[in-house]
Amino acid sequence: MRITISGWRRASLSLLGCALLLAAAPLSHAQQTARAKALGAQLKCVCGCNQVLTACNHVGCTYSHAMLKELDERVARGDSDSLILQSFVQEYGEQVLTDPPRKGFNWLVWILPIAAPLLAFFVIWEVVRRWRRQSILAPAGGPSLAPDLLERARRESGENEIE
Repeated sequence: MRITISGWRRASLSLLGCALLLAAAPLSHAQQTARAKALGAQLKCVCGCNQVLTACNHVGCTYSHAMLKELDERVARGDSDSLILQSFVQEYGEQVLTDPPRKGFNWLVWILPIAAPLLAFFVIWEVVRRWRRQSILAPAGGPSLAPDLLERARRESGENEIE
C-alpha cells in the first residue's frame, strides 16, 4: 500500500507539472529564433515599464505578449528587419525603439553626454583662471597712515628695543 500511495503522489505531481508546462507553452513560444530575439532587443515594451521587449517582466503586462506574437509572425513571414522595425514605429511611435534614430532633435541624445561635461569643464577652467588672475593683480596694501603717526610708531618701537 505504501508504494501505491507514493506512486499516486508521484503521478499526481508529474501530471501537475505537465499541466503547468502546457499552460506556460504559449508564453515560451515567443522569441524562438535568434533573429526574433535580436529584433526584440531593439524594441521597448510600451506598457510603461521601459524595459526591452524581450525582457519585460511587468506583472499583468497586456502589451508584451501581443507585441512578441506580432514580432514572431512577421519574422515567420520573412519580412525584413527594417520593415518590421518600421511597422512597430508606425504602430507605437518612435518611443518603441531602444535606440532613438540619429536625426533631427534626437541627435542631442548622442551628442549631449559628451558635449555637456566638456563645456562644464571649460567654464569651470575659465572661472578659476580669471579668479586667480584677479587675485594676483590686486594690490596688497592696507590703509594709508599719516607720516607723523608712522614716525611716532618708529620712535616708540625703537625706545622699547633699547630698554
